[in-house]
Amino acid sequence: MPAPLSIIIPALNAAADLPLCLESLMPGLEAALIREVIVVDQGSTDATVKIAEATGARVVVAQDQPVQAGVNEARGDWLLILPAGTALSREWTERAGDHIDTRPGKAAFFELRYRSDDRRARALERDAARYSEKLAQPLAEQGLLISRRLLDEVSTGQSFDHAALIRALGKARLVQLNAEARASAADLERSGWRRPRPLGGGYWRTLFAAKGKS
Repeated sequence: MPAPLSIIIPALNAAADLPLCLESLMPGLEAALIREVIVVDQGSTDATVKIAEATGARVVVAQDQPVQAGVNEARGDWLLILPAGTALSREWTERAGDHIDTRPGKAAFFELRYRSDDRRARALERDAARYSEKLAQPLAEQGLLISRRLLDEVSTGQSFDHAALIRALGKARLVQLNAEARASAADLERSGWRRPRPLGGGYWRTLFAAKGKS
């Protein structure tokens, strides 16, 4: 029986982060959980594609709708959508495997940790944990593990960005796994620890600087 999981990694000029992301997937390969790794390049001008190809990942080029492009190419019964800037803690394999075996009707995400020693990173992590628990509104950095059957059910043939997919799933069909998504903090550090304001409502539309003062 083929391994169940296709990894989909949207990437744009991710040469600095992609090696760590790919390295964190090794436990899944060793456990025969991963069927394939698909890096969806969105027009990188750095070494992103070369790094992906050198590690044996399959590269798909799609500047628009990268997640949809990855899903269209994937062969696994389960999908893990993971940003190139996120690396998973080693226990992710066991937690994801258990989820696949026991909760086919639910999607899952990981606990957020930023790769930074700044106290503002800890404040943002606490906010993420609180809103993930109360509202089931994880960030894209936390990854999304979902069966193809469930994805087909909630997408009804449409193309979804992360926020739209999370809304379609709803709190009842989302759970957090006890493993860490260790996300790059480079963009936050450059912006002074302010998140951009996406369109629409919701808590994550208004989250800015951490509450702690430096």
